Amino acid sequence: MQYDSLDHLLKSGGDALNKGPIALIFAEDEVELESTLHHHLKLGFKSVIAFLPREFAIDDDLSERVYRVVMTCAPRTVVFDAVNRIIQATQGVWIYYCYNAEYLFYPFCETRSVGELLAFHSEERRQAMLTHVIDLYANDLTAFPNGVAPDQAMLDKTGYYAHTRHDASGKPLERQLDMSGGLRWRFEDHIPYERRRIDRISLFKAKPDLKLLPDHTFNEAEYNTYACPWHNNLTAAICSFRAAKALKTNAGSTFDISDFRWNHSTPFEWDSRQLLDLGLIESGQWF
Repeated sequence: MQYDSLDHLLKSGGDALNKGPIALIFAEDEVELESTLHHHLKLGFKSVIAFLPREFAIDDDLSERVYRVVMTCAPRTVVFDAVNRIIQATQGVWIYYCYNAEYLFYPFCETRSVGELLAFHSEERRQAMLTHVIDLYANDLTAFPNGVAPDQAMLDKTGYYAHTRHDASGKPLERQLDMSGGLRWRFEDHIPYERRRIDRISLFKAKPDLKLLPDHTFNEAEYNTYACPWHNNLTAAICSFRAAKALKTNAGSTFDISDFRWNHSTPFEWDSRQLLDLGLIESGQWF
């Protein structure tokens, strides 16, 4: 199940694209690539499509279960272009996207599939779901100098902030928020301003003329809302080592950071209940 390019996938990948929900995993490097693929397969996606350079290796078991597309996921605009081309090829299908070393969690994900999640969300007349990117980081940077340690992962249990989002004229946008927190907030001096937000619309339904923008929002305002007008809706989280990895591999920041821990760090339990208790995901009307 390998395609030589995105063009090859779009031309010949009917089985991979016809039935959703589809997970698109973009590999910027090989760090925790296999664990990322295993995690999303376990959630019940009908197709898991990995975009990665030809030289990246994955084990034989994964190769039989994952659609592999040869692609270099840099510069970052390549990912947005790929998602937008897939949107146009998969009208009416639910799509999810993330990077390697990122893991989707939603309420009750231990016992309910992502298909069940999105079926309920669709019944609520929602076509997109807000996800918060929750930074994970190693508890010991001496032992794990790249900041990645799934077995000894930490997260911030507090320090998350919501800011009203405004349009170009300064008018507040209805039911839209800019979220901040985690490593991007605590080490903001090392993070470009436009990449400090932790909100991402990672689950969405493809439709004509829909376009993913470079700031992880969409060109249709309702897709960027956190809830419908009448009650709260489901939200999810992407628990991500991506910021930790970037901060510890970038020469401009790695020597300034000796420890990611602070007094509000707590071990990550790899469980949706912890995220619900911390208020990082919302069950809405789903029980």
